[in-house]
Amino acid sequence: MSISKRKRSIKVTSWIAAVFVVALLIVFFIIIKRNEKQYDPGEPINGITVELYKPVPKNHPEIEFADVSKTSGIDFTHFSGKRSEQLPEDMGSGAVWIDYDQDGNEDLVIINQSGPLTMTADEIKKSAAHSELYHNNGNGTFTNVTIQSGLNFHGCGMGVAVGDVDNDGFPDVFITAYGNNIYYRNNGNGTFTDQTKKTGLGGKEGFWAGASWADYDKDGYLDLYVCGYVKYSRLNKQVASQKDNREEPAGINPLSFPSQRNLLYHNNKNGTFTELAVTAGVADPAGKSLSASWCDFNNDGWPDLYVANDVSDNVMYINKGDGTFNDVSHLAHVADYRGAMGLGVGDWDNDGDMDLFVTHWLAEENGFYTNKLINKEKGENASQSLQFQDEAERYGLGQVSLDDVAWGTSFFDYDNDTRLDLFTVTGSTNQQGEHPELLVPMKNRLFWNEGSDKGFAEVTSVSGEALSYENVGRGAAFGDFDNDGDVDIFIVNNCGKAVLLRNDGGNKNSWLELKLVGTKSNRSAIGARIKIVSGTVSQIREVNNQSSYLSQNSLTQHIGLAKNSKVDSIEIRWPSGLIQHLQNIPINKQIEITEGIDSIKILEKKLK
Repeated sequence: MSISKRKRSIKVTSWIAAVFVVALLIVFFIIIKRNEKQYDPGEPINGITVELYKPVPKNHPEIEFADVSKTSGIDFTHFSGKRSEQLPEDMGSGAVWIDYDQDGNEDLVIINQSGPLTMTADEIKKSAAHSELYHNNGNGTFTNVTIQSGLNFHGCGMGVAVGDVDNDGFPDVFITAYGNNIYYRNNGNGTFTDQTKKTGLGGKEGFWAGASWADYDKDGYLDLYVCGYVKYSRLNKQVASQKDNREEPAGINPLSFPSQRNLLYHNNKNGTFTELAVTAGVADPAGKSLSASWCDFNNDGWPDLYVANDVSDNVMYINKGDGTFNDVSHLAHVADYRGAMGLGVGDWDNDGDMDLFVTHWLAEENGFYTNKLINKEKGENASQSLQFQDEAERYGLGQVSLDDVAWGTSFFDYDNDTRLDLFTVTGSTNQQGEHPELLVPMKNRLFWNEGSDKGFAEVTSVSGEALSYENVGRGAAFGDFDNDGDVDIFIVNNCGKAVLLRNDGGNKNSWLELKLVGTKSNRSAIGARIKIVSGTVSQIREVNNQSSYLSQNSLTQHIGLAKNSKVDSIEIRWPSGLIQHLQNIPINKQIEITEGIDSIKILEKKLK
């Protein structure tokens, strides 16, 4: 063989060997990948997700939440029939604590969806699933008074908001829906009357979600903001989309539909409302809005507005005091594009300004925006100085939520130690593989506030068996239903049983509960800012500033006092602008404070 032939032979052999080695490597890689276990949400991975979870602190509160739904007489099932894989069916419904008969006990309004959107009008009317009103008997039990009260809304109900619209001393009820919203006036005798058409609060068909009352122009009457979600229509062809290795119908994906603008109803003080969202600059036409909270974020005395949007930028509107608002979303660093659902608002670090907590969709982390208010200037300068920073991961609320689809939430001091804690309701929108008519359940989470230096620690696993169960949670409302000095939780589960979680042990520490009555301000005192000083701790609360998800907390303000023996002082800044001071307030009491009257009324509402 010649030298040239030998070289060509060696070269060919080398190329064949190289190709063979590469082929072996490819086959080896394919085999390894096939045998590699695919990650499922919730599965721990060493070095990654395992590191996301902090151990439960040894000094955690010895408090448990007990499921007392059955023993209390609450028997509520959300939805009737089998879901038809449409977006409105999967978004759930909310609830609200309301003392509708003013007897001193928190009653409960729960919103429902009659069933699948394929139902006929007659089937909807006959459905057993409708909104319900439970009267608090004052002895730990409830009586269903829905039929006699007139609050039996049938349809695809979504959210609920309450407030004394006409300042007659009895709170009224507004319900949002996929379809047409409805307003019920409280007659003051245990019944409600549908006055939607008369007041002008109806007539706009759409996909409406969260709603929130506030006196944004401070004229003494409550106005209403309503979140529009998407312009939904059933897709003729249910094209499947891929989500987390599962096929999902496009009809349950909000990205498949254009956004629905929001509504702002101005109270005309004569029993009617005028819709002014575009004029006021708060229509948010590009947002797919689910929740909205009114709160004075820049401490200038005017209620501002934060809107949580799904798969679109969140929006913060600063009240200019002239009936219009400035959009400062990007300037304040809160224009976050994630799947935002629920809102919690509160001063978690007791530094005198309000912070934000936003629940999100799977793999997006919940958002925790601490208020970095630069100064206390008034007017235009106040909005320029407003800035937030998402510090969810720094304070233990970020990566821990990566596997969650979170909805209802609220800041609340469940152990009465003067620090606001957090609760999140979870439940997937993903369908179960073998049973696509059902959605994937998840565990709710309870976070204990260890202080501004340590942040939050999850204590779900040591806070009662009731928190160990999975659910397809949606709305949540917080209030002290048994008048024992600690905050309880009510949860609406999508296509399932609602749950009442009683706080057992939170009242080991001292506490105070305040009911405010406006005179010049709106009767519900919505928007009133309260400053409570006890010992070395100063806390602030604002009436009705937390919207949770499609829900509303009790209007009675709960304040934990730790081991303090008294409240040194209370300062109330009423919506009217009046500043009222009271001193040496007794503890472990429920008290009533009326605007302009410098004395308190102790409410003897002990559990019977």
